[in-house]
Amino acid sequence: MIIRDLGSALYGDVFAAMKAFTAQRTSNSEDEIWLVQHPAVYTVGRSADGSNSVSDLNGIPVVRVDRGGSITLHAPGQLVAYPLIDLHRAHILPRDYVHRLEQAVILTLADFGIRADTVPQAPGVYVASQGGDGLFVGKAKIASVGVKISHGCTYHGLSLNVAMDLSLFERISPCGYSRLRMTDMAQQGCRTTPEKVAPLLCRHLTDQLQS
Repeated sequence: MIIRDLGSALYGDVFAAMKAFTAQRTSNSEDEIWLVQHPAVYTVGRSADGSNSVSDLNGIPVVRVDRGGSITLHAPGQLVAYPLIDLHRAHILPRDYVHRLEQAVILTLADFGIRADTVPQAPGVYVASQGGDGLFVGKAKIASVGVKISHGCTYHGLSLNVAMDLSLFERISPCGYSRLRMTDMAQQGCRTTPEKVAPLLCRHLTDQLQS
């Protein structure tokens, strides 16, 4: 599996590159994982309603995309991983694929002493936190998952909040949930950087996707 570190890159450029890679790949193309940080941008998935049709929020661009899910944020201090995987060749079903992405994040957080888990019917990874409402009583979200599968091949992926400006989430209903609270590794007492987290996340993603 090829690992590509894209550094900091505009969301639109990487989105276009993912789509082009997936459209052009063949049964012999190697799977890849792209790692990146994006300048601040809100992305709106297929599950969002028309209220998220604005072109920017307080000067931050809003981009409509073809992944599942609703609206989320990408910003500096967040590690984004885009696995470009041929699920047919790997014999992985879509629901299992999402589970494997979540498990890779959970194992990565465990390496840093952070205990995390999933919430049924709400893809992503969560940590214990006082307060909350509904599905998210006692929880805050630390990582989001949103994928697109085209002819059995994946793009988009996951974002893990490492040390970022969490106030930017307050301008939206993250993942379509108005009462969902967001957190990051720094807020959980772990002072690190996306660059230090990336090798561990890659290892766990590779293990999960090649097992």
